[in-house]
Amino acid sequence: MQTNFTDKQLQNSDNKSSEKIFKKCVHCGMCNATCPTYGILGDELDGPRGRIYLIQDMLQNEKKPSSKVVKHIDRCLSCYSCMTTCPAGVNYMHVIDHGRKYIEKNYERPFFERLQRNFLSVVLLNMSYFKFMSFLVKLSLPFKFILPKKIKNMIDLMPSSFPKKNFKIKEIFKNKTKKRIARVILLTGCVQKEISPQINESTIRLLNRHGVEVIIPKNIRCCGSLNHHLGKEHEANKDFINNINTWYDEYKKGNIDAILSNTSGCGTTMKDYGFIFRDNKDLKVKAKKISELTKDVSEYLDENLNLKIKRKTKNYKIAYHSACSMQHGQKVHSQPINLLKKTKNEVLEIPEGHLCCGSAGTYNILQPEIAKKLLNNKVGNIEKIKPDFISTGNIGCITQISNGTQIPILHTIELLDWYTGGPKPEVLKRI
Repeated sequence: MQTNFTDKQLQNSDNKSSEKIFKKCVHCGMCNATCPTYGILGDELDGPRGRIYLIQDMLQNEKKPSSKVVKHIDRCLSCYSCMTTCPAGVNYMHVIDHGRKYIEKNYERPFFERLQRNFLSVVLLNMSYFKFMSFLVKLSLPFKFILPKKIKNMIDLMPSSFPKKNFKIKEIFKNKTKKRIARVILLTGCVQKEISPQINESTIRLLNRHGVEVIIPKNIRCCGSLNHHLGKEHEANKDFINNINTWYDEYKKGNIDAILSNTSGCGTTMKDYGFIFRDNKDLKVKAKKISELTKDVSEYLDENLNLKIKRKTKNYKIAYHSACSMQHGQKVHSQPINLLKKTKNEVLEIPEGHLCCGSAGTYNILQPEIAKKLLNNKVGNIEKIKPDFISTGNIGCITQISNGTQIPILHTIELLDWYTGGPKPEVLKRI
């Protein structure tokens, strides 16, 4: 793609990076073939190629974003399926992030949109606020019918209760073996640690059982992805910088083999820290090291541990849903499947498994109509293969898919914990 950025514009690091990406695009349109929103809406501007045109035009001509442009950019899921498909290696992730950042700085959204996005930015990252809002949701249920549609959609996605935690999260979880074979840091997630604490508990138990010591530094905050994808650069950077410095200090003490994420959306952003701070003289070395150390938990288990699998009397049919942030964002696909196959159960391939379920961070809240269509498509494809349950590696996908089917769904790590000596996952006790 031809570009016409001025020398002055290219002094800006983001412009310089995006220009290189624009030049790689050869207009082939293969990205549209695997884009979920293009498949549903059929509009060129709702596919990656069209959005690249819009972002280039906006940046190159320093245009104030129009409501039409913002609408098409907002409709992007950031599933990154296009990046898996693209034969030219276009890094669409960095382009769409740049476009969102530009929009946030140069476009004034309508009042309700601003309110909604600010609400998500604050409430989802503060568990005290989150639990309080859950309480208010309970109180509002009798009056739900009079509320605006967008408020109703948000209410539907809020948890009505929070599960009991089986043990208190502390800073160090010692290995349960005679010899420690590794030492890792675990990111426990924001919402995940409250609505599905069993995921972190399963992760810690499994790692400890196989000789891995788990560190959870006290002052770690959100990975930054939520604000990052909302275009809120300033807010995201606060979390980025805090986490990078904290983890790097732990790394400098020695004996840190990896930083693990059991939430694939978080892991995708963490692996991008090095790029985000590429021009920051104070942080670029630290950020690069943190990105290099970051692994999805399934990636780490498959590549570093020999799991001690215990056979069960019953064999199951498992539908593995590969989260977009896992397969397209992190390029981790075969590893969790390899782990599931070690349980000697039948792992089923979901038709159109490369397509998003519609969760996509806060997408199912901000774009509920499109998200619902994607959910229905995903559930329809899952139910076709008649699995006993669904396994995936992302809390957002678990929440989204569970709203569309009665088939039990759980995190892959919960299943592996059970098959290596842990308790049977609660969600599987009814099958």
